[in-house]
Amino acid sequence: MTWDLSRRALLKSGAMLAGTAAIGLAAGRAAMAAGKLEIFSWWTSGGEAAALKALMDAYKTRFPGTEAINAAVAGGSGTNAQSVLQARLAGGNPPDTWQGNAGAAFMNQYVDPGFVEDITSLYESEGWADKVPPAVLDLIRKDGKYYAVHVGIQRCNEVWYNKKLLAKHGIEIGDSLTWDQWFPAAEKLKKAGVNALSLGDNGIWANARLFENTFTGLLGYDQTQKLWSGQLSFDSPDMKEAMKLHLRVLEFQNPDHSALSWDQAVGKVIDGSSAFNMHGDWAYGEFQKAGLKDNEDFGWTSHPGTDDIFIIVTDCFPIAKGATNAEEARNWLKTIGSAETQLAFSLKKGSVSPRLDVDKATLPPYLKWSYDKFAKNKFVGSSVNGTQVPSSFVQAHFDALTSFVVNKNVDRFAAALVSAQQAINNG
Repeated sequence: MTWDLSRRALLKSGAMLAGTAAIGLAAGRAAMAAGKLEIFSWWTSGGEAAALKALMDAYKTRFPGTEAINAAVAGGSGTNAQSVLQARLAGGNPPDTWQGNAGAAFMNQYVDPGFVEDITSLYESEGWADKVPPAVLDLIRKDGKYYAVHVGIQRCNEVWYNKKLLAKHGIEIGDSLTWDQWFPAAEKLKKAGVNALSLGDNGIWANARLFENTFTGLLGYDQTQKLWSGQLSFDSPDMKEAMKLHLRVLEFQNPDHSALSWDQAVGKVIDGSSAFNMHGDWAYGEFQKAGLKDNEDFGWTSHPGTDDIFIIVTDCFPIAKGATNAEEARNWLKTIGSAETQLAFSLKKGSVSPRLDVDKATLPPYLKWSYDKFAKNKFVGSSVNGTQVPSSFVQAHFDALTSFVVNKNVDRFAAALVSAQQAINNG
């Protein structure tokens, strides 16, 4: 299977914690009456919760007669929430609407099994198809029909840093960053007793994000596209170099990385106990929530080698097939699909709006930079969130990486990813 990820046309294509599942199921039962709406997500960190509140506030203002129920389940990248959601869908007890990451995994988990409604009529009545780039629409469109509404576009390949901490140690970051610049800086910090890289991978997805950003930067856009089309193998010399580079970067991570969530890792940069965090733009919401100022307290740049690449993840919401509160869910999609609501969300979350007509006049410095990247960069779908690949590859990737960071066996890691790659290319 060939994965087409040009700017004009992106891809068209369980174990479950009992306590967490019980919370999700209880929330589902609470939203059975008319006039209520259950909104299911994994937005529970400080910045995420503030962004979700912006959406819910807009909805309550526009539809004050509906009780909106926040059924969020904690766990970065939806690692816990998606298990709860799958159990509820299989049990015939779906939330009215839920947060998803659009793309291949969304299609094979929700659209193909028939768990979501066709909302093409909503796109027609709201005029959304003319206001969102075709490449983004293709992530929630199949055979000409639409199945979800985007609320934000995330750029995954950022490097965040504490400006005052780096200045104290005589380290300056320019408009771009290379590994030849980063490693000496990391060594200098290490000698001074300062932790260079803050990682929170109590969920392996955060480590996978770092690896994806690293191999994309090393390969470059064209070779990364060949990787996903099957023209380049995961056991190629370049990919093995990326694996070795990943291990070298991890030598500078915080000792407590496996005990921390992604937002706690960002918090170590915020409080000055670590210098760098290599993560997606949702980290911006944490800096905002902490009251830090762009370009004064913290800075950012692209992950080494990715200045011209936008590794994309999109957040979207569908309507459940047979939703108890289907009309209220349609009203939710109308609200979050508006330019005003998406701008309010963008300011809290750090994402960019997929709409081309959003007002950019009042954006803070980071978001101006990010919106510019969205307009000019080449898109590569994220394999961590299933934008680029089906859910089967995502899990195989996570399993292989979990072993790799322990045994550090490059050949074994490459072989496992080759096997997963062959499965999607033959699928």
